[in-house]
Amino acid sequence: MNTRNSLRCLIAALACGAVTVAADAGAQAAKAGAGQSWPTRPIRLIVPFPPGGATDANARVIAKEVENGLGQPLVIDNRGGANAIIGSDLVAKAAPDGYTLMHISVAFAINPSTYKTLPFDTRRDFTPITNPIVGQGSLLAVNPSVPAKSVTEFIALARKETLKFSSPGVGNVLHLITEAFSNRAGIRMLHVPYKGAGPALIAVVGGEVQVIVVPPVIAIPHLKAGRLRPLGYSGAKRLPAIADVPTLGETLPGFQQDSGWHAWFAPAKTPAPIVARIYGAIQKSLQVLAVRDFLLAGGYQPTADPPAEFQKNFQNDLKRWGELVRLAKIAPI
Repeated sequence: MNTRNSLRCLIAALACGAVTVAADAGAQAAKAGAGQSWPTRPIRLIVPFPPGGATDANARVIAKEVENGLGQPLVIDNRGGANAIIGSDLVAKAAPDGYTLMHISVAFAINPSTYKTLPFDTRRDFTPITNPIVGQGSLLAVNPSVPAKSVTEFIALARKETLKFSSPGVGNVLHLITEAFSNRAGIRMLHVPYKGAGPALIAVVGGEVQVIVVPPVIAIPHLKAGRLRPLGYSGAKRLPAIADVPTLGETLPGFQQDSGWHAWFAPAKTPAPIVARIYGAIQKSLQVLAVRDFLLAGGYQPTADPPAEFQKNFQNDLKRWGELVRLAKIAPI
């Protein structure tokens, strides 16, 4: 190869390298600027449960403040069915551009243990953002036609006859809490699953079933109207909003069960700057007094762990709730 040809090759190689470096730098700059230019249009927030449940109620209260922080509307899209799997699948398959997000209960961490197959990989197909709230407990309540006026009377009644309880689905956190309580109390009840906490609650109010373990946030209006009778609360201490309702632990010493987190997720590979902006907006929303009051009254502790911390907690919860599923002897379907 002569000197002129060698020089041409060297120039071509340098040019190629310059283009590659420029392309890499451009990609990095675009990624870094993603959070600054986003969002420029409305954002879809998928709630994979029907309207009327605690997940839906909390999502709407938080989203209203988050959209103020982001400067774009958050459009709530209820996609109930299959214990949140249908809505979750939409998020897994959405473009990772920040315009499709999800607010979901801890059922998301339970489903891998209650279903043999899922249309997505829970660990790899989502970007965990944060857990805005953690439920401190759930309410054991009955239709007013049930003669039991206390947890003790309820246990005695359930040992004499088969009572029916509703839940948002097989393996849902409320189902697991009910089974844990039943095991501790030495009773057996017939499980009747529904498509969400809202329909499950309506079933008890309407007398289709007699019993439910339910988030206080959606039960309290029915308690005040006399359509539902509270018996006990599964949290570590009494809930101030219904301070006259004893904890289940007051009857069954040592029994306590939180109701898990509600969390926001995005599709996998959503740019970190966008995730950071969403997290920041959620943090600010939880500082609004009206939002905090609503959440605390409903038995939820404002939390919002940073994305990296929540990612670790999420992986641990997949194991923790999976163990509860096994203890409840729920066979995967």
